[in-house]
Amino acid sequence: MKSITIPSKSWAFTSRSKGTVRDSLVNCLQQAIVRSRVHPPDRITKRVSCASTDHGVDQLSPSQSKPSRLVWKGCKLVGCGSAVPNLVVSNDDLSKIVDTNDEWISVRTGIRNRRVLTGKDRMTGLAVEAAQKALEMANVDPDDVDLVLLCTSTPDDLFGSAPQIQAALGCKGNPLAFDITAACSGFVLGLVSASCYIRGGGFKNVLVIGADALSRYVDWTDRGTCILFGDAAGAVLVQACDSEEDGLFGFDLHSDGEGHRHLHTGIKENEALVTNGSVAGFPPKGGSYSFIQMNGKEVFRFACRVVPQSIEIALENAGLTRSSIDWLLLHQANQRILDAVATRLEIPANRVISNLANYGWFPNF
Repeated sequence: MKSITIPSKSWAFTSRSKGTVRDSLVNCLQQAIVRSRVHPPDRITKRVSCASTDHGVDQLSPSQSKPSRLVWKGCKLVGCGSAVPNLVVSNDDLSKIVDTNDEWISVRTGIRNRRVLTGKDRMTGLAVEAAQKALEMANVDPDDVDLVLLCTSTPDDLFGSAPQIQAALGCKGNPLAFDITAACSGFVLGLVSASCYIRGGGFKNVLVIGADALSRYVDWTDRGTCILFGDAAGAVLVQACDSEEDGLFGFDLHSDGEGHRHLHTGIKENEALVTNGSVAGFPPKGGSYSFIQMNGKEVFRFACRVVPQSIEIALENAGLTRSSIDWLLLHQANQRILDAVATRLEIPANRVISNLANYGWFPNF
């Protein structure tokens, strides 16, 4: 008899073929790993016991029945860092460019200042600075980093900027590094992706960086958007740990492609590079990205409706209730959104973290 048992549910297989038993065991472990993505440690197994004998498990002596143990891994945040450009642009500064003023902006958004990259600065520079601070806090050497995830919608290189950051940090082992493009959801997706790499892939130290320079794509004559966005970078080091120390209990992720029309920065065609091609439409015109286009009212309504729902589901997946929340850290987009979400969840305002007054709408945090 050959068997694998997981608390609350068991799978048993009997076979003379070792290959068949091995394949069955792998399938069971894969199912257990999938369950670990959405359930907290106390609702899934913490260890899997395996035994094998031709005479059945009951007849094993203590010395013969020492099972091998596969311990479910957790993940925790062990370091964080941030970086912002030196240039501060106030509401009063913007009032000299567009028809607005400090009161109009602050009442509608809660924003008074934002940080903006100058011509000499680069997004990757901010990302590297934030990552270095996170590694320093965690007391982890760059050579011990297994994966670098850069969450950005404004890379310095269209082919991706994460490898540049990996090189700048001096990661001699050449760990995997790639970009995640998901706009305001970028950092959350990076955090969940890091947990999956740790729990399912055996990674130990994953660097998650959120960095954007949206000032490059802002129409500074458009009062509806130029008052909002700021540039910055933030980073956390996510580290493997025993299940008892796990720090990510549950999450809820969705995408709604129908909302594209309300917030986008689309590709636009420039003048053709060559005008005397022999084939119609070829060579193609050069491309670049347009300024940010946003329907503020629809974005506001969507966030106030969907964010509380998603939080409720994440709490349910984690086996927690609203009363368990000590601090509510939401995407820093608009103070009115933060207030509306907290009100719907019945969370006191003094438990809601907000720093957008001095940094503006930074997409990844």
